[in-house]
Order: sequence, then C-alpha cells, then structure tokens
Amino acid sequence: MKKYQLNKKQLPSFIDHLKKQGTVFAPHKKGDASYSFAKVVESDSVILEYNRTLNSIKKYFLPPRELLLSYSRKDNSYKKGTIGKEKKIFLGVHSYDMKAVLKLDYNFTEGNPEENYLLRRRNSSFIGVSFIPDEFHFSQSVGMPVHDTDGFDIYLEKNDDGYTVKIITEKGEKLIKEFNGLCDALDISSNHIQFQNKLKYNYNRLPEVFEQSWNAEVWEEVAKRCVGCGTCNLVCPTCYCFDVEDNMDLSLQNGTRDRSWDGCMLNDFAAVAGGENFRKSLADRQRHRIFRKFRYITYITGEPWCVGCGRCTAYCTAGISIVDIVNQLCDEYEQKYLNRPVEQSGLNLEGL
Repeated sequence: MKKYQLNKKQLPSFIDHLKKQGTVFAPHKKGDASYSFAKVVESDSVILEYNRTLNSIKKYFLPPRELLLSYSRKDNSYKKGTIGKEKKIFLGVHSYDMKAVLKLDYNFTEGNPEENYLLRRRNSSFIGVSFIPDEFHFSQSVGMPVHDTDGFDIYLEKNDDGYTVKIITEKGEKLIKEFNGLCDALDISSNHIQFQNKLKYNYNRLPEVFEQSWNAEVWEEVAKRCVGCGTCNLVCPTCYCFDVEDNMDLSLQNGTRDRSWDGCMLNDFAAVAGGENFRKSLADRQRHRIFRKFRYITYITGEPWCVGCGRCTAYCTAGISIVDIVNQLCDEYEQKYLNRPVEQSGLNLEGL
C-alpha cells in the first residue's frame, strides 16, 4: 500500500485536483452544529473533521424521492426517468458509511437487481477519512473500526500535519496521479481509537440473544417513549424501504410514477387493504426495526445490518438509544437463559 503525506495547506488544491476528474461530493457545515454531504463548489467549504452527517451518501444512490417514469393515457406511452452517468467522487466518507453502501449493494443485487440504484452506483469513487468517535458512535462493536478501509479507493488518516494518504485501489492510484506536492509518508501504525459507546456482546454473539428476544420486555418499554415519527428510518444508512405511487395531473391524462423513502416505524407501513395492519403497535414496529438490523438479514449473511453510525440515537426525538435496547436484550438473555438450556424460541423468519 502506497502512502503519502498531504499537508493541511494542500487540501484545497487536492480537492481542486479531484474536481477536474469528476463531480466531488463532500461534507459541508449545515447550520450551527450539523453537517451534510453536498456537491463541492468551493474547495474551502469542505470540512473533513466532523462527527457525522445528517444523512449518509445513500441519498445519491437511492434518492429520497425520484421519478421512475412518466406516462400518458392518451396513447398508452411512457418514458423512464433519466439517470446521469457522470463520474462521482465521494470525499470524506467515514468507514461505517462506506460499509453501509456495501450492504446496500448486497440488498440491490441479490434476487432481482435494482436498475436505478446500480446505474447511480457506477462510476463512483470513495475517499475515506478518519474520525474521532463521539458518545453515539459504536461502529467498532459491529465490526467496523475507524480505520477500516474496505470499499475505499483512497483513505485519509488524520495526523498532526494533515493527512496520511493511503492508496487502496488502482482507481485510487489514478485519482492521485499528477497531483504534485505529495511526499512519502512515514510508516506509522494507526493508533487504536477508543469508543465511548459499546454493545455489551460481540456482534458475533448477538444472533443467539435475538433468538430468545421475540417476547422481550424492552419492546413495550421503548414503545412507551416512541412517538412513531420514523426519523430513525430516514437517517439510517442501511434502511432501504420505499413506497411507489402514481400521481395524475388535473386532466387525468398524464401522470408520473414516483418512488420515495418509507419506514417501518411509520403507522401505515404495514397497513393493507381492508384495514388490517400487521404491525399496528409501536412495540411491534420497534421490534421489527431492531430485528432487521441484528437478526433477519444477519441470519443469511452472518453480519449485522447496523453499522454503528449512531444517527438513529443522535436524532431520535424521544431520546431512544439502539445500543441501550440491544444491551437490555443482552441483560435479559443473561438473566433468563445463560445458566440453563436454551429453549427454541419459535422465531418467525418470514420477514426476511
């Protein structure tokens, strides 16, 4: 792996260099204390030292709302929505958000590949950056340390003088090519970064906990505080549920078919014709949300589908912590099952 030193003063010119090779998206300040990925217009506006962005880069591959097609009833014609093919470079991505993209790749390629997502995903390069975990991050507990470079083409590790630039792929080598001023970096091993927030059990052990957690007390306890706003779904980088609706104009002759984000915490998500709602209570919806992150897909892949970004906790209007929920499940598991034979839970996996 090639390593170079990028000094702080060189950062704007480095970003300008990247802009010559594609459209660059990077973190920007949003309000007084928030950050958001946006297209880079002025290189000086990019901020690489941040805790987390409001939304992950998922929004560039699975937009909050998108036109699938427009149609006319007059001649039964339709036209698909257009998707740009420009080269995209994502700068300043944290390791957990990169992992989230890789998990979405799995979701949208397994079974019937999702064309729109995959078209947007093409021609994308990723440049990671190190970060200091705050009180909400727990990505290391789900197998994603700060310096995890999986999925990146280039990785920037913060040091006293700027950043150590690590070239991961051939694509990364091409991105850095012809940028003058870089010098070889000293071969210094990465410092181990401590996380304030942790899961009680290693993520490899959580499946056995969830096997016995279908009727856990925590679901009703959390439901008493939850307001069902769906914020946790909207900010989650690995949630990918959506709704599709047709919208007609006033003439009832022309219309569009639109796709928009949806979430399992919303009351109507599991509602069907006839007035039936398969997850009517907040307790049922909370259980489904957490099982989606640590049980259902994990049962197939062996990996948690939560990346430990902490967004659902940081932005929850009721102050509900996903780490507290999982740790309470671990406590209940210890009290009920750890010192006696584990019984079959009869867990229904139809939600896969």
